[in-house]
Amino acid sequence: MSRSAPILRYILLPALAFTLSCAGGTTEPGGGDAPPLLDALPRPLTAGEQSIVGAANDFSFSLFKAVNSSPDSNVFTSPLSASFALGMTMNGAAGTTYDQMRSALGFGTTSEAEINGGYKGLVAMLRGLDPQVDLRIANSIWYDKTQAVNPSFVETSRNYFDAQVTALVFSDPASVTKINDWVSAATAQKIPKIVDALEQDLVMVLVNAIYFKGSWRERFDPAQTIDAPFHGVAGDQPAKLMHRTGTMGHLSTTDYDAVDLPYGNSAFTMTVVLPQAGTSVEAVASSLQSEAWSTAMGQLRTVDVDLYLPRFRMEWSRTMNDDLKSLGMRDAFVDGGADFSRIAPNGLFISYVKQKSYVDVNEEGTEAAAATAVGISVTSAPQ
Repeated sequence: MSRSAPILRYILLPALAFTLSCAGGTTEPGGGDAPPLLDALPRPLTAGEQSIVGAANDFSFSLFKAVNSSPDSNVFTSPLSASFALGMTMNGAAGTTYDQMRSALGFGTTSEAEINGGYKGLVAMLRGLDPQVDLRIANSIWYDKTQAVNPSFVETSRNYFDAQVTALVFSDPASVTKINDWVSAATAQKIPKIVDALEQDLVMVLVNAIYFKGSWRERFDPAQTIDAPFHGVAGDQPAKLMHRTGTMGHLSTTDYDAVDLPYGNSAFTMTVVLPQAGTSVEAVASSLQSEAWSTAMGQLRTVDVDLYLPRFRMEWSRTMNDDLKSLGMRDAFVDGGADFSRIAPNGLFISYVKQKSYVDVNEEGTEAAAATAVGISVTSAPQ
């Protein structure tokens, strides 16, 4: 992105607060009946799921701060996608490598059984929270046929992450196509490619893919969309601004204004944050923390709002090695120093963690996707 681009900060499925509205149904503009508001979860969260929620929130804001290091570029990241891909990988780690990954992902001292059970339970719950929202979460593991893999690692990945596990010939270029075709299908073709090649020392790729498509509970009228300046970091830029007035969840603090825009039955919402005059995007982003955010979301009040929101579409990609190292996950990337002995006894390490994402926000709603790939390489033999 050039410095003249408007600056947008966007996260796909973080902040799993499960704070649900209790009001009845409303009527959408145009006369359509909105679905009844979701006023309770299908069941209480287990201790493991509560741990995943807290960890996902902590990791979301920590990772967001790490990737939000370029003030002149747009950012769209999915901490949840990264968490799933790394959570699968963590089941193959041991010793300090495992401890650092568990800490970086926000799990503290939570047991492995609770972590895996929490991932499994939350996936099932998220998929069914709103029948009007298309939410897909898929996991896969691809490994070279020459690489022996611990059967218990495969079983855990299948049981708790519903992972598709496939052996390939990594030296065959068709293997790249197979992995990318899976990602493309899992993201409704929004992420057509996640790997460019399978390098010589690469023996495994673990992939998470998330796809989201939801219509606003109260849609924007396209006739009210106007051409107007978007006040970006580098100055005013021309933009398509959608316009809507009416009651919505709103919060004003000394640092920012926030408005909450629900989809469907309100199980999923977009929270838009606008820095106050004199406060930078980076300052607000760096100040966000899980506990404070949960408190702030509990302070939203339904008021009349005159809202102008940019209509935009963007794609984003990043290799997250340095970001994850800054969160304390260091040993996993060390050739000869990582411990992934629960995947295989020969020396393995993470060579890359790569994420690609897509988002389209318009008058109808939001379509978004993200894929995260973790490349596992074998330690090079000494000359």
